[in-house]
Amino acid sequence: MLITYNLNLQKSIDYARKWALSRNPAYYNFDPIGGDCTNFISQCLYAGDAVMNMTRDVGWYYISQNDRAAAWTGVEYFYTFMTQNQGVGPFGSQIPLQDVRVGDILQLGGYSGRFYHTLLVVSMQGGEPHIAAHTNNAWNVPLSAYRYDRIRCLRIDQARKYG
Repeated sequence: MLITYNLNLQKSIDYARKWALSRNPAYYNFDPIGGDCTNFISQCLYAGDAVMNMTRDVGWYYISQNDRAAAWTGVEYFYTFMTQNQGVGPFGSQIPLQDVRVGDILQLGGYSGRFYHTLLVVSMQGGEPHIAAHTNNAWNVPLSAYRYDRIRCLRIDQARKYG
């Protein structure tokens, strides 16, 4: 039976604070092969008590550089998994930018429709989200420091596990 529970967003933020400006050696650094941003956000969610979904190809998990789900490291795959997951692991929904709060996830994109960067909101200052990210390491950086054409916002504060 699947049980739904709230993630521990404070643990996610604490993890982000610890690793935003460096790399956790337990995970491969994907910077040389496309970027580490979504890998880092997945790590943050996992640190917040999310359980991995070990479903081959369409799940959300990380065992090693060569044994991981595309949703763990890929911007579009991450979004699809989080917004469509009906099984084990974290899930959420897209929300308007004006509703963003600490713990939410932002994805930046271009006019082409392609989203290319994943960020975690770690604080709100003067109504503006401040984020943590990898690829270009960032901790508590205002969203206004980024250039992008499109943005989508995800609220992922729940997960499912077997119980």
